[in-house]
Amino acid sequence: MSSHCAVVEDPSVLERENKILLMGCPNVGKSVFFSELTGVYVVSSNYTGTTVSFMEGKMQLGDKSYHLIDLPGTYTMNASSEAEAVAVRFMESGPKAVLFVLDATNLEGGLRLALELKRYNVPIVYALNMIDVAQRKGLDIDVSLLAQKLGGQVIPTVAVKREGFDAIRAALQRVAEAPLAATGEAATALACSVCRAGCSFCPQAGAISCQANELYWQQARQIAQEVVKSTSSTPSRLDRLGDVMMRPWPGIPIALVVVLASLGVVVGAGKALRAVLLLPLVNNVIVPFVRGLFTKFIPPGILLNILVGEYGFFVISFEWILALIMPYVLIFYVVFTFLEDTGYMPRLAVLFDNVVRKVGVQGGSLINIMLAFGCAVPAIIGTRAATTRKERLMVTTMICFAVPCISQTGALLSLTGSYSVWMMLGTMGVALVVFVLVGMITSRLYKGTIDPLIIEVPNLLAPDRQAYWVKLKVRVKDFLLEAEGPMLLAVAIAAIFKESGMLDAVASFLEPVMVGWLGLPREAVMGLVLGIVRREMAVAPLLALNLTPFQMFTGAVVALLYLPCLSVFGILAKEFDTRVALGITAATTLTSLLVGGLIHKIGTLLLGVV
Repeated sequence: MSSHCAVVEDPSVLERENKILLMGCPNVGKSVFFSELTGVYVVSSNYTGTTVSFMEGKMQLGDKSYHLIDLPGTYTMNASSEAEAVAVRFMESGPKAVLFVLDATNLEGGLRLALELKRYNVPIVYALNMIDVAQRKGLDIDVSLLAQKLGGQVIPTVAVKREGFDAIRAALQRVAEAPLAATGEAATALACSVCRAGCSFCPQAGAISCQANELYWQQARQIAQEVVKSTSSTPSRLDRLGDVMMRPWPGIPIALVVVLASLGVVVGAGKALRAVLLLPLVNNVIVPFVRGLFTKFIPPGILLNILVGEYGFFVISFEWILALIMPYVLIFYVVFTFLEDTGYMPRLAVLFDNVVRKVGVQGGSLINIMLAFGCAVPAIIGTRAATTRKERLMVTTMICFAVPCISQTGALLSLTGSYSVWMMLGTMGVALVVFVLVGMITSRLYKGTIDPLIIEVPNLLAPDRQAYWVKLKVRVKDFLLEAEGPMLLAVAIAAIFKESGMLDAVASFLEPVMVGWLGLPREAVMGLVLGIVRREMAVAPLLALNLTPFQMFTGAVVALLYLPCLSVFGILAKEFDTRVALGITAATTLTSLLVGGLIHKIGTLLLGVV
């Protein structure tokens, strides 16, 4: 099977001739189908909104090659969100066929969208996914009757176990070469009902009216009642646990235990990995070897200092990236991947919806906020699933102000955690206060509304071992490929700044701010310079300075609240516009300096610390 893959937003993809669309409601396992059918892995998660643009991969069916397009999960084709608008454009572009994934445990919602797709007159193959979970829940589905109602082949599948994919490929090959889609008795009856109701809707094109929308739901409900028979079954322990996790009691205590345990694992295991393995490896083996190697061939001078001096490229790159940041990144992804694959994160969103609404957003935004602790870029892209522009802007702004990515968190843990756990918690406490204040301010500043929380709560599942390790490997690989480049650039800038004398010039210029206002050594200006490239690099230079505990705390707060890195700035300009990107950058920079200065002044004037 030949394959390639790209995350694409190029309008020319709409013009592909041999394209097959992969569609379905959110959280039905489409990304697993895409990975299996194209041979290319993409991140799939047990919560909604994983795919918010679209993925393209090549799929071989017989002797023909097709472009498989994985579209964002949607509930309707009303184009009320960016994800739905993408789906509408592709359906109107004339695909060869559609592979539609149904959730066997929640058939009605998928049927509503499946019926709406019939008006485009495109051949559809239906994958009835998670059939094993449905059987465990005591749901018996008449697959033959369902196929008759929909007018297309329905294939039971268990995507995580790769069951049913041979039948999927055969069915897709057959319908992709068929001249016309089968309509199905349910879709035909629905079209007639819509016409009789006099709705402002044509089954072939156009937006549906509220009345037509209700007819879709009625028909989907009727089909589900006819094809699904519920047998007696005892809820499993996972099912019962999944239910109680969304109740205030014992849901909130469970959430606190999960959050504290996750933090403990990331901090404890990260520090252990750093202290026991990586620091000795870097300081006692790698750096001496590299320094000795370059010293043999390069005479003393600026070039040697840039390569292996105090801020030498081949010294700092290992110390900062490998020993400082990497251990926390690795452990974070171990924990985060486990939590998202179990389906626990949407339960947190439901549990704390009322709490975060007091800040100004709805509970569903918590998923993107939690995702931002890994990296802000996919989290900001993920806000496309928001139903209003105000919600997108609010969540994006809050992330940029006060949510540290895992690289920055690792650097902060190395800086503050090695001295005092209370200093680390204090730094995070300041970030939380800023986060809440930014939410409250932007709630009044940005015009518009925040819709109520409507979220698909997935089944609570034990992660599939193979899928878990593959996803973990891909995420670490992506971090190394995407984040290491800018980090190495920042290290190179640090070395050149130090050895060329530019650092002294910049430090002298910013001395009133750095020393007079923040109370930090003038050499700490290196952090402000490098933080422009990568946010965590605002923290790393502070480790080399002989700071007092209070200076360490001030520097950590400034670095945490500092401006977004270049990659985040780029995605802000792309997702919104340059004005928004510049505005958020200016606001975060001023906020970090203001809060850091206030901490210094309060500490020196009222508490007498330095």
